[in-house]
Amino acid sequence: MVPLVAFPQIVDHYAPHFATVFSADAFVQFKRYISGLIVSENKTIEGMNRLFVYESRNQSSLNRLVTESPFALTELNQRRLAMLDSVPGTQLKPKGVLSFDDTLLTHYGHHFEQIAILYDHTEDRWVWAHNLVTMHYSDDQTDYPIVFELWRPADLEKIEQGLWAAGIQMKESKIPLKESEPVKWRQYLLGVWRRNLKKAGVAQLYDSKLRIAERQCQQWAQMYPDLKLPIAFDSWYTQPSFCRFLDEQGFAYVGALAGDEELHLQTGKEKVGDFAERLKAEHQQAVKTGQPPVFLPTTIEFKGTKETYYTYCRTHRLHNFGKVRLLISHRRADLSDSPVSLISNRRHWQAKGIVRIYRHRWPVEVYHEEGKAEGLDQYQLRDFQAIERHIALVAVVYSLLRAAQQDTALQQSLQRELELNLDGSVPFWRRATQAQSLWNLALFIGAGLAQGQTLQELMKPLLRVVCAR
Repeated sequence: MVPLVAFPQIVDHYAPHFATVFSADAFVQFKRYISGLIVSENKTIEGMNRLFVYESRNQSSLNRLVTESPFALTELNQRRLAMLDSVPGTQLKPKGVLSFDDTLLTHYGHHFEQIAILYDHTEDRWVWAHNLVTMHYSDDQTDYPIVFELWRPADLEKIEQGLWAAGIQMKESKIPLKESEPVKWRQYLLGVWRRNLKKAGVAQLYDSKLRIAERQCQQWAQMYPDLKLPIAFDSWYTQPSFCRFLDEQGFAYVGALAGDEELHLQTGKEKVGDFAERLKAEHQQAVKTGQPPVFLPTTIEFKGTKETYYTYCRTHRLHNFGKVRLLISHRRADLSDSPVSLISNRRHWQAKGIVRIYRHRWPVEVYHEEGKAEGLDQYQLRDFQAIERHIALVAVVYSLLRAAQQDTALQQSLQRELELNLDGSVPFWRRATQAQSLWNLALFIGAGLAQGQTLQELMKPLLRVVCAR
């Protein structure tokens, strides 16, 4: 732990962008909170509050920032995006890509508002967690979240009452499931809700992750009406209803496809996975006999590096999706790896463009991973609004670190002080900020000794910070 005798330079450099969001006292707490998120290894309010030597205040002051301070999350997000727009390297660009993903914020215990038992695919087990849905931006220079929202579990009583009120009948045989098998009842009720979304008032009964993603698309269109960027997402979001929504709203998309989706071919229906295997066999036979290959090398640039894929790209009719551009790709020239199947509603697009766009989906997963290192899931707050605010402040920290990567003025200032090469990743910039805080501490001790203070006098407040429990 590095005791803080001053705010880190990165915080002082960017904090003025957010001054209008907060009252004067809350603005100080904002600077303390984001400083703690960057520097402290313990991202709880108690752990962050302990860092400060001369900005030391009661822990309740920092807690009130997320529980009671009247700042608006919408305004905070607008100022965050404006701050990013002030640095040329992090400005939105015409060749940028939007992407969707969600991540579990896991906790032990259920004493958190709106927490639910959710399946964690990475660990193959059920966990108590909140689920964060993020619309992310990426280009070859930078990436960062645009908007984000915590999913709330379905209120089954509200949905049931709303369906009855809309005149939607439910099978009498299913009603007993409410008591005898609540999991099956939930599945049935959400199925009825999903099949009747077009009826008045039904869609508003529950905000599924897809509904949240749709709302985030609408937010983007309102914020940036003239910037038409494609959207990329994994197979969970590649659902007919969501793709139709994007079509209707004028968004171009590239989505990953599950292998059990069905193609309508002249020879009949065939699952995408089986079709990919058949194409692979045809390709290998063509290579042996000197015929034109089925999969062609496709090279793209991503974040300054060149990557080559081997792709098949044609327009096909897909069950429930209609006519789409289908791309099947491998990373290995011998096609020995598992294929990735993608679809796009832009049927004139070629393989290179589709692969490039989907490749820019990966940074949202990196953000969720690195965001957790910045404290995304390290909260002990019980109140749902306070948790939302904590997540928004973590997004601010991530954006500060992203902006710093492209900010020449800040880099030159820190290079003069630390003599480090600062052209690094987000984790590197977090470590560089910790190093700069350590440098400030050394300067503080040196100045105190030069003014005649004893080492014991100087160390007393520092040891209080280090040894506090």
